Amino acid sequence: MAAAVLAARVAAGIIRPLNILVSSTFQNCSNTLRLVSTLSGRHFSYIQAPLISPAARLVPPVRNLRYGHPSTILNSVNPLLPTLLQPPVRTLTYCSLRKGKRKSVKAVLYRFLRLHCGLWVRKKAGYKKRLWKKKPARRKRLREQVFCNKTQSKLLNKMTTSFWKRRNWYIDDPFQKYHDRTNLRV
Repeated sequence: MAAAVLAARVAAGIIRPLNILVSSTFQNCSNTLRLVSTLSGRHFSYIQAPLISPAARLVPPVRNLRYGHPSTILNSVNPLLPTLLQPPVRTLTYCSLRKGKRKSVKAVLYRFLRLHCGLWVRKKAGYKKRLWKKKPARRKRLREQVFCNKTQSKLLNKMTTSFWKRRNWYIDDPFQKYHDRTNLRV
């Protein structure tokens, strides 16, 4: 349901400038052939299938529109299209150049700690920023460490290799009692 609402909002944002273009074209009594010939100009050269036959390109484009030239409107919408069509990306180099093995994201290794039960531990945001203006109670609270939620843990597991998921034994490990959890599904 939420995805349908989001798709409708995105479509409305793309179609709104085109709606202005179409309404102003019909107010100027221009035919639709000219509108389509304007849309199939050089700015949409990455579209493989033409919008109308190549003979329509010979018709000169509409120049006297009330809300601006159609190419300026379409060029303002054009940068939005690739960002809407691209899937979300995680910052993981899939394979190394030398051996072709998966690589871990270094920022994850510096900022997070993985427990053996699959949970990830992190510091609170801003724990070392502008400490001079924070009260001592807040500074103490920011020094605490918190667990990541299930979504974040799954993402961090994807961003690291199996080397970082193995069991480690340290002398006087402060996290020793957190490595093994019972009745917990991640």
